[in-house]
Amino acid sequence: MIEVQNVSKRYQLDSNNHVWGLRDVSCHIAEGSWTSVVGPSGSGKSTLLALMAALDRPSSGQILVEGKDICTASDVRQAIYRKNRIGIVFQEYQLWDSISAWENISLPLVVTSMNLKQRKQKAMSLLEKVGLTERANHLPRQLSGGERQRVSLARALVHDPEILFADEPTSNIDKEAADKVTGLFVEMNKRGNTIVVISHDPELSSFADQILTLDKGQLVR
Repeated sequence: MIEVQNVSKRYQLDSNNHVWGLRDVSCHIAEGSWTSVVGPSGSGKSTLLALMAALDRPSSGQILVEGKDICTASDVRQAIYRKNRIGIVFQEYQLWDSISAWENISLPLVVTSMNLKQRKQKAMSLLEKVGLTERANHLPRQLSGGERQRVSLARALVHDPEILFADEPTSNIDKEAADKVTGLFVEMNKRGNTIVVISHDPELSSFADQILTLDKGQLVR
């Protein structure tokens, strides 16, 4: 499904200095597979995820999704790819503080043809899936870290994505919440969704079909 071909990402610090986020990385993500990306902090894991999710563009190389290079696609085509094909779970949740849990989940649906009632129904069904129906009207600051992470996961699923990208989805939450998140990932993968997850959690990696290890921006195995 995803082919990463000789991808490098260079960040220019100033006129004289730069740092490499990735250097000549190539890998393959099979449709319906579970890939765990591991490595020390600063190894390029989040950079690789951001590039595969079309949140950034590489300095060189290609990322092909079903044979089409998303790196050279227009901003509009990249936005369509993010909207229609993928879901993203961020490490820091990235929820809007001023709106409720269900409103955060339904926010990506505002640009669709769904009306308010339909958007709320979809959000509530996802809150039930992540076990947070009773928190529907709570603001993010009224939720625990594990609850905010599950709201973030529900939002990522609101478009029924084929591919789910997740950056350290269990790193800041307790074991009970982590087990629920892991269970949802396993359920999705069994239904045929492609999972790409960055994690230091060995339990999450135990479900992976492949493990990509990065170090200093390079793929080491």
